[in-house]
Amino acid sequence: MLKAIQDFFSQHLQNSSDSTDQTHRLHLASAALMIEVMRVDDREYQSEHQTLIESLQAKFSLSEQQTHELVELARQESGDATDYHQFTSLITRHFSPEQRELLLEYLWDIAYADGNLDRYEEHLLRKISDLLYLKHDAFIRSKLRAQAKLK
Repeated sequence: MLKAIQDFFSQHLQNSSDSTDQTHRLHLASAALMIEVMRVDDREYQSEHQTLIESLQAKFSLSEQQTHELVELARQESGDATDYHQFTSLITRHFSPEQRELLLEYLWDIAYADGNLDRYEEHLLRKISDLLYLKHDAFIRSKLRAQAKLK
């Protein structure tokens, strides 16, 4: 994955058994993948960017400084994102299947934010779902929940 983003998460993702801290770590990990979904189709829409910012701050309880730092790191390293396995393997080791499915739902929210599901976005979400060792029914459930939010 992106070196700078990995460094960012290494600084902020400390091992802890506290469920609040674990939820916070899941949200931080989700943020990096959300950025990848946002930029996968080479068109960054304002609605996707706005959904990303709102998700990072509201859903994930990130400060404004953390949000801007993470977005900037992702932009600087965007050309180097060729492998997601290193990052998804971290998520798979530390989070339950339910948490990984929730993460996938957040990614669908970004993909649908512009009102159009691009084939590259769907392909990336399928790839991430596989890398997170989620079953196909979890993939479909998370997609349907994200679609329901649009209505």
